[in-house]
Amino acid sequence: MIVNQNIAGMPSWDKTAATILAVVSEKDSWNRNELKKRVVDEFKLPDEVRNRRYLKNPENTIIENRVGWSLSDLAIGGLIERPKRGIYRITPLGERLRDKFGMDLTISEVHNLPLFQEHQKEVAERRKRKGKISMDNTIDDVEDAADVSEVLADKSDKYNIEVKTALLRQIMNSEPIFFEHLVVRLLSKMGYKGPNGSATVTPASGDDGIDGIINQDPLGTNTVYVQAKRYAKDNRVQRPQIQSFYGAIKGRGAESGVFITTSDFSRSAREYAENFRIVLVDGIELTDLMLEYEVCVQVKSDYKLYEIDNDFFD
Repeated sequence: MIVNQNIAGMPSWDKTAATILAVVSEKDSWNRNELKKRVVDEFKLPDEVRNRRYLKNPENTIIENRVGWSLSDLAIGGLIERPKRGIYRITPLGERLRDKFGMDLTISEVHNLPLFQEHQKEVAERRKRKGKISMDNTIDDVEDAADVSEVLADKSDKYNIEVKTALLRQIMNSEPIFFEHLVVRLLSKMGYKGPNGSATVTPASGDDGIDGIINQDPLGTNTVYVQAKRYAKDNRVQRPQIQSFYGAIKGRGAESGVFITTSDFSRSAREYAENFRIVLVDGIELTDLMLEYEVCVQVKSDYKLYEIDNDFFD
């Protein structure tokens, strides 16, 4: 199976995605690096093309990077899935589209899938909350350090938005108990636990609507009660659920708590929470906090931008 190449000698996105689907079908599951190598081998590229690297980021080859982005798009669209870290396999949807289109699969077919459209809506909402992110300029377009800094910040924001959106998908594919441990860990890193406090996830049965308990001091004189709901995006938390949570913490002699969900809250739920000192965290805010406090993520790059210290020369 030899695919057509574009002018630069690299396969197009369409051919890359179609090749991935064909290769991933060859066995039940693949290690990510093994899959990428197998796909690249399928292109039969000349050595000078296969080994071509970015001048400013020579760690990975350009073709490996392209395969990685196509893998990401196929996963977002629901054609392949990641049952566990670093492992890929084709989904029933992927099999149907492979059988229907074969090597004629196009980027538009994948980007028009419901799951991909849902992903795009979430990205748009994140950008809206973040504020306008200008993606029109490149480093070559700017004239001074301030402009360069702004462009780099914009591009960093855009990249991290994609990471946050993918992170939320990973959480949705995890077990509910994992999510409960995740939110307790996040709140602990945010400082809710205090230097000598404790943080626990309550047993699955008999928790009375309380999923986590964080004592901010050894004696538990100041306690934060947590509820965590791993809901699909279209399943908003409603007012009765907030009322029930408030009743649960009230029964323990407390007046406030934190309710975290992967979805969102209805307007009436938010209005009720405001009146009873209940902090609400939706899916977008959750992943914002996870990156801010580095929970379930790691720093990929940390760039420094320098300017001349003119005071030193005075």
